[in-house]
Amino acid sequence: MGALRHVLPLLLLLAPAVGCHRRVRFEDQVFSKPGVRYRVGELPSVWERVRLSHNDLAWYTEETGHALSVNSTCRKHEDAPLDVLTRHLLMGFTERLEVEQQKVVVDEREALRSRYRAKLDGVPVELLFLVLKKDACIYDFTYVAPLGRFEERLPGFESLVRGFHAESVS
Repeated sequence: MGALRHVLPLLLLLAPAVGCHRRVRFEDQVFSKPGVRYRVGELPSVWERVRLSHNDLAWYTEETGHALSVNSTCRKHEDAPLDVLTRHLLMGFTERLEVEQQKVVVDEREALRSRYRAKLDGVPVELLFLVLKKDACIYDFTYVAPLGRFEERLPGFESLVRGFHAESVS
């Protein structure tokens, strides 16, 4: 269990940097930063929000070692297919094994939902990624669970995604 406490910082450091903006806000389940605004679903109280400059939003459950993150990229990104964007999220993980991959609809857009088993810094984890493109932005959701404990906090991930809605930014 002690090694899992090191997984969250390592995982979140691997995410693409979005920079630090002074106008970043998260209120009433709505995240906004220059050029992007979106809503996410509510999480159960077991999830503790952590602030990291490399993600729009991130949460962690210290007692179980689960982690969630959401990120958006709306400028200077290539128009790559969803599977290529998902593979970018796997950078830094070793011994990757794809368990399942399927297309789903999120916020009226096709998204790719991918489940993996992998290792991060030698620690085995189970991963769930959801990637979608909407209105010139890429949104990615990441769920990390200790090996064998994937189902425990999965409802939090499902709630977060179910409540997702990208809003127009003027």
